[in-house]
Amino acid sequence: MTNEINVTFPANLSVEASVGDFTIRTDQPEKSGGDNSAPSPSELFTTSVATCAGYFALKFCRARKIDTTGMRLTMQYDWDKELKRYPKMSIQLELPDGFPEKYRGAIIKAMDQCAVKRSILQPPEFEMTLI
Repeated sequence: MTNEINVTFPANLSVEASVGDFTIRTDQPEKSGGDNSAPSPSELFTTSVATCAGYFALKFCRARKIDTTGMRLTMQYDWDKELKRYPKMSIQLELPDGFPEKYRGAIIKAMDQCAVKRSILQPPEFEMTLI
């Protein structure tokens, strides 16, 4: 199945992507010449990793009727300025009170199913063309 994202360039360094019924806007920090009016594409990338892992943790709990009140996910990541890449991302899940001990390892395995992370580990082929 092929999906499509359409990108436009509304002003200065901001870029908008239309995906399905949604429009996602990005911008660059002021130090990079942008207006800092929206997250940068790199920030959206790291956010997609964190929210994907969070989705799988939430789905795991819901399937087992585990109350997620108080559950939080935090992701910390390093940035290598020279190589312009993220060498390490660390995801920490704060489990809700009363989370069953027997599921501690299983919820980590569930979070590991994140499709965004899997796309990094087995990167897609990129093809650039002009029309």
